Parts: sequence; structure tokens; C-alpha cells
Amino acid sequence: MDSKALLIVDDQPLSLRQCLRYLQATGKLQGFIGDILRQYVLEREIETRTDLDVPSALVEQAVVDFRLQNQLTDAKAFQDWLIRNGTNYELFHNQITNSFKLEKLKAQIVEARLQEYFIERKLVLDRVVISRIVVDSKELAEELHSQISEGASFEQLAREYSKADERIANGMMGAVSRGTMPDVLRAAIDSAHPGDLVGPMQIENYWAIFRVEQFIPATLEDNQLKQALQNELFERWIAEKIQAMTVKLQVNE
Repeated sequence: MDSKALLIVDDQPLSLRQCLRYLQATGKLQGFIGDILRQYVLEREIETRTDLDVPSALVEQAVVDFRLQNQLTDAKAFQDWLIRNGTNYELFHNQITNSFKLEKLKAQIVEARLQEYFIERKLVLDRVVISRIVVDSKELAEELHSQISEGASFEQLAREYSKADERIANGMMGAVSRGTMPDVLRAAIDSAHPGDLVGPMQIENYWAIFRVEQFIPATLEDNQLKQALQNELFERWIAEKIQAMTVKLQVNE
């Protein structure tokens, strides 16, 4: 085996330089290097920090839980699984330990920044459920607005006149992020209440009447949202670490 080979394919050695050239040709070299740097940052943090200790009992219980969930309680079956996955018990145990340390690291990194980041992102995270009727002319939009104000059915007029796809759903657009709305629409909706009509207003090349159905303010009480923001913050922190590095690609053969 060629000591300089990174891979052996059909008994043919592929050097590191060749493999990198293949990655570059497929446009994946940047991502490959990024993955390496990301793992480097995480492992260095885990190795150098002294505040990430994990109780051994917690790790052992996680190993037991994993073996139970994957029907690997039999010692031989577990050993065969380790071999099939190219690892051994020590590496597997360390992987479990590091996963706990990684969660502790993540919690420490994002804890102080989460509230500020949530406020920064709130414009995009807040949503409004709205319906709309889209027509070609201002005159028709004003006429439909008058009819609705006098008691005509918004839903019926949406089905009859709207040119938007959601006319088949009585004009219901569903929940829309405030951050994706045109400024003029967002400003009007922010001062409205559920049930209010907004418009007519010109949006691009059409005229539209909107009805506010429901406001859905973002909150950190939403565990799914909170988790997503924590992940975003952690990835931002990793990116900042990588950007501060001096990285040189050097391949010797």
C-alpha cells in the first residue's frame, strides 16, 4: 500500500492531492474544508475547556439506552455492530461523552446571546394570518372593499374575483412572516386588528384587499423556535471562530 495514498480504489492508490483535485472539480472542496474547520473548532473547545465535565453515570446510562433502543443488549451483537460501523467501544464511549460536552458547550455559548438574538430576529419570526383578494385595477378593488364593508362575503368575492391562487381557499393565504411583507403592507397590518380590512393597496402590478385573521407573535416559550434559534446562534459562533483563523491549504507528496 502506498503510504502517501489517501484511498485505494481497485488496488489503485489515490493521493491526497488527487482527492482534493476531485473535490475541487465537483465544487465540493470548500464545503469539505469547512467541515474540517468546524470539527477542529469544536474538538479544540471541548479539549481545552474545563467546565464541560460530564458525570460518568450519565454517559453509561446513555450507552445502555442506546443498546436497548437498537436491540444490542447481547454483547456479541453489540461488538458486531461496532465492527460494522468501523469503531470500537472506547471510540463509541468517547463519542457519547463528547455529544454531552457539545450540548453543554452549546448551552454556554448561546445562553447569554439568546434574548438579544430573539429580539433581533423578531420581525421575521412574528407571523400574521391574512386573506387577500387580488385584482387588476384600483377601481375594482375599491368596489369590492365597499361591498365587503357593507356586509358582502369576503370569501365569496375572493372566489369570484381574485386572481391569486389562494382564491380556491376563499382568499386565505395562511401565516405570513412580517419580515417578508412589503413595508407598506406591514405598516398597515401592524396598526390593524383581527377582522380588519387593509387596502386597497398596490403591490407590484396588482391591487389587493387584505383581511387580518390572526396575529401569531413569536415567543421563546415555543420550544421548537427556541431550539432553532439556539442552533442558528451556535453555528454563527462557529463561523465567527473560523473567520478569525488563518487557514492555508498545503499538500505535500
